[in-house]
Amino acid sequence: MIVIGSNSEVAQAFVEKALSSGEKFEKIFLLTSHRETTEKFARHIDVKYIQTSEVIELDLMKESNFQELENVQSHLLFCAAGFLGKGTEEGLYDIHNTRRIIDINYAHLVPLITYFAKKMETARRGTIIGLSSVAGDRGRQSNFIYGSAKAGFTAYLSGLRNYLNDKKVHVMTVKPGFMKTKMTEGLPLNPALTASPAEAAAHIYNAYRKQKNIVYVLPVWRYIMAVIRNIPELIFKKLKL
Repeated sequence: MIVIGSNSEVAQAFVEKALSSGEKFEKIFLLTSHRETTEKFARHIDVKYIQTSEVIELDLMKESNFQELENVQSHLLFCAAGFLGKGTEEGLYDIHNTRRIIDINYAHLVPLITYFAKKMETARRGTIIGLSSVAGDRGRQSNFIYGSAKAGFTAYLSGLRNYLNDKKVHVMTVKPGFMKTKMTEGLPLNPALTASPAEAAAHIYNAYRKQKNIVYVLPVWRYIMAVIRNIPELIFKKLKL
């Protein structure tokens, strides 16, 4: 398995869910910008599941060096890379914040996934799981820079799914909604609308086994976002969302 953003609690929970469900991997490649933390996780799965892994440093604020990734290949890719950044009130005019959001969530991420997608297309097998966000379903004033990057990522995954369908490679888009993670720490999240990393991982894994296309981790988010998407613009632009 290839894991992009392997310091993510959801990514690690997904790896453990797959291994505990009996999945076998020759090697798990853990791509991360936090080597020390990820190496602890690598040692954990080695001891608990007798699973070989390799930690690879990857900074999505920079262009990827694909030569260093030449030997990284698998039939399953799980991408949990993401950066929420500052909200609109604090971060709209912070150019560094904007660039970081766009680079990590889209600009430097898309070429990386495309690189691995080509390998899967050549092998004519594989599954790509990409974590996008409900924030990409419609731009809202509270976080529309982040939402716009996720909207682009969702569109990319949709097009990639369409392109790779007859090449025996499946692409699954995951829209988690609220999750209790380091990235959302300190935010006032509604418990009824918030999933734990373990809950999210279990739902994502089951959807992966069923080869679903678009997955909302908590089903209620599908209906919430359907309502938000269909509010007339004349009304929507006056709302504080």
